[in-house]
Amino acid sequence: MSDRICIASKGKKEILLSADDLLSCCFECGDGCEDGWPLSAWRYFTRKGLCTGGPYGDKDACKPYEIPPCGHHKNEAYYHECKDMADTPTCSSKCQKRYSKCYKRDKTFGEPMNKQGYAYEERFYSISGKGAYALPESVSAIQRDKLENGPVVARFTVYQDSMHYKSGIYKYTYGDEQGRHAVKIFGWESENGVPSWIIANSWNSEWGENGFFRVIRGEDDCGIEKNLVAGHV
Repeated sequence: MSDRICIASKGKKEILLSADDLLSCCFECGDGCEDGWPLSAWRYFTRKGLCTGGPYGDKDACKPYEIPPCGHHKNEAYYHECKDMADTPTCSSKCQKRYSKCYKRDKTFGEPMNKQGYAYEERFYSISGKGAYALPESVSAIQRDKLENGPVVARFTVYQDSMHYKSGIYKYTYGDEQGRHAVKIFGWESENGVPSWIIANSWNSEWGENGFFRVIRGEDDCGIEKNLVAGHV
């Protein structure tokens, strides 16, 4: 969302929207830290708007992330070890203390759908007109939308081996399914003739390639090319 605002404004609006606001206040988006629906998140952004945010401890935003960072592996130098799944923060309609704006005035809204536009979360129908939309299961369509509008959101199926990814082009190899996880596709490349998506994850910079990873492109590995969503801003 923040990336698309910057792109649509040709760099004039550099707003970092609050992941904490969305996570804690969008009750129709899913189960907070447990799981969620990216298309519902886009629709919430359109209807309710989101305030400014930032990483844990950021003082220059309305609602920075409340959950402190932790590491996925023992003996990490910077992060303490993650113990259990964090509780979803409580929804609040107030900015943090000493922030200069009130919550309502700090919000940014996505572009609404027209009267003909509609989307069913369960079936991921594409919509006509503006607002949130689902993308076709097509590599070329995903690439075209990325070039025209900005990054897109995918629901990536997490397996045991992806939890231990360190570098290179990922392709599912072993392990049970651990759940689904929303990630941001923002580019693509080929390495030694193997095509891949370049993806931003949210598991801190100690995981993968400084917090990013690559997944083989064109094979819908772990559902990376299925159920992609985005929206107009």
